[in-house]
Amino acid sequence: MKIMINGINANLRFSSAHIIPAHDSCGFIHGHSYFVDVEIEGNRSGDYDFVVDFKDVKKSVRTICKQLDHRVLIPINNNNMNFKDLGDSNNLKTLDFENRKYVEFNIENKYYKFPMEDCVLLPLKHSSAEDLSQYFAYKVFEDLIKKSYEIDSVSVCVNEGIGQGAFFKKTK
Repeated sequence: MKIMINGINANLRFSSAHIIPAHDSCGFIHGHSYFVDVEIEGNRSGDYDFVVDFKDVKKSVRTICKQLDHRVLIPINNNNMNFKDLGDSNNLKTLDFENRKYVEFNIENKYYKFPMEDCVLLPLKHSSAEDLSQYFAYKVFEDLIKKSYEIDSVSVCVNEGIGQGAFFKKTK
């Protein structure tokens, strides 16, 4: 059985700024008003014979959206970003930034410095719709499994606008 939640209608949204380092047009700071669609497949179970309770899915997605909303998304494992005093970005963890007031990095000849409170550090190579959809799918899957749902997959589409998004399916 499959359930679906339309992100626009369910108000699963966030607005964020990001950079796709070294990309011709997306290599500049820009932003999107994202919305997140979700599909979940699994077995019906529990007292009400649900695949999942819609409110649990929406709560999980909204928690992530709230963390990303009105922030600059920083993919800390991007090879084109050199973080001040931290070395190789392939092996960075969010804990490496602990107790810092700023996120400082350069991309080629451009230097950036953002207050830490304005950023979300993501353990990703890119802050693209593709990587964000994978990030959401893994987080939502983990959250629903902890709630003992018998799910087989969580599919997420992170949309940068109407008709333009990336879809990722996380399976068992």
